[in-house]
Amino acid sequence: MIRQCTQKDFEEILAIINDAAQAYKGVIPDDCWHEPYMPGDYLRHEMDDGVHFWGWEESGQLTGIMGIQDKVDFTLIRHAYVHTAWRNKGIGSQLLKNLQTMTDKTILIGTWAAATWAISFYEKNGYRLVSTEEKNFLLKKYWKIPARQTETSVVLVAGKWP
Repeated sequence: MIRQCTQKDFEEILAIINDAAQAYKGVIPDDCWHEPYMPGDYLRHEMDDGVHFWGWEESGQLTGIMGIQDKVDFTLIRHAYVHTAWRNKGIGSQLLKNLQTMTDKTILIGTWAAATWAISFYEKNGYRLVSTEEKNFLLKKYWKIPARQTETSVVLVAGKWP
C-alpha cells in the first residue's frame, strides 16, 4: 500500500535510505561516500526544504520510500530507496508511478553516474538522460549539492523537454 509519510516515519525513512544506500559503497567516488550515507540532520533539512515522502507499506512497515519536490518549473523525484530485503518486487516502480500522477510538470531525477542500476531503472520507466551541459545547469539551479556530486551525477527527464 502506498501512503504519504509523516514526521512519525522519520526514523524509518532514514533507516531505509541508509540501508539501501549501501549499494553505493565502493561504487560512487570514495570522497563522496560517508557513514551514515545520509545523516538525520540532512534528511530533516531536505524535508524542511519541501521534499515530501511517500512510502510503500507492507504489514505496517515501510519498505520503500520516494520523495517529490516542487521547484516551480519542474518537479523533482528525490531520495528513492527500497530496503534491501524488499528489492526487485516492483515497489520502486509503483512509488514512481504514484508520484508521477501528482504533477503535470516535467519530472527531473538526479542520481550518481556510477549507479548504473538506478539509471537503468529510470530508463525502463520512460526517463532519458539529459546532456552533460543540461545536467550541470539543472543540478546547479534546482538541487543543493556539492560541486563534486554535480561532477559525478546525471539527470534524467520524463515528459516535455526543451
